Amino acid sequence: MSQNIAKQTEEIVKPIVEELSLELVDVVYEKEGPNWFLRVYIDKENGVDIEECGIVSERLSEVLDEKDPIEGAYFLEVSSPGVERPLKKELDFEKNVGKNVYVKLYEPIAGDKEFTGELIGIENQIVTIAYRDKTKTKKVEIPYEKIAKAHLAVMF
Repeated sequence: MSQNIAKQTEEIVKPIVEELSLELVDVVYEKEGPNWFLRVYIDKENGVDIEECGIVSERLSEVLDEKDPIEGAYFLEVSSPGVERPLKKELDFEKNVGKNVYVKLYEPIAGDKEFTGELIGIENQIVTIAYRDKTKTKKVEIPYEKIAKAHLAVMF
């Protein structure tokens, strides 16, 4: 149900975001405690500001009230994906080559299900990451379909 609502919302918000020359990063409909949240993440080249989030929120809210695809009460949040932006599409990986990423897999590769390191690239649906293993830098090639979750990683 929640994925269906997220998909419906994505179709509704996409034209609003495109009209404002913004990128739709993700739409999530999830329950936290007793409350439901519809979260829409938007971005652009140098980041979005609170005013842009407010405009998208207002326009989306109007259309959601009109079409009413969600039963019951929920909170609508429109924001930037932040510094640990999720990587959902192959294009997200392509645009972030050279940056640090965290990747969680459905099943282990080389004995691990989680990798944090530099995104070397994506080619033929294979994501390559250079990561530190004790004192050595190693590379791992991950088939795109084995990625359960991925986002940019802040390294300290």
